[in-house]
Amino acid sequence: MKSNESAENYLETILILSKKKPVVRSVDIADELGFKKSSVSVAMKNLREKNHITVTPEGYIYLTESGQKIADMIYERHEFLSSWLISLGVDPETATSDACRIEHALPLSRSISLLVNKLYALRFCIAFSYNYRSSLTAVRSNHKDLYSR
Repeated sequence: MKSNESAENYLETILILSKKKPVVRSVDIADELGFKKSSVSVAMKNLREKNHITVTPEGYIYLTESGQKIADMIYERHEFLSSWLISLGVDPETATSDACRIEHALPLSRSISLLVNKLYALRFCIAFSYNYRSSLTAVRSNHKDLYSR
């Protein structure tokens, strides 16, 4: 699944807009990215030729299965990297900007997939451990008579 950074950005933007709006049009993408509508039209033509999007006669843009797959992967990677950088103490605006640069620099390789999966698992374990300890502390404080022996 090869695609360039520009195509990935457009596909991710279409995905994000489709979560916010009932339909996505070229003008919505242009407004979101701060690009000229003519530039977006050229990009939509290229994405349509690669079968990553379909465009209805009314101008509504939808991701195809391949486009959705790329957009989901980029969006997931972006969200993960952003939240990870924020958890390291990077301010949210910088984290989001840096995540965008990093997400396109990482090749779609098995090692990167494994790394991301391991980091997700680690994050889940840490969250579970924290929730477990918090719940146990709450139970103990509510039932001090059981734990005072």
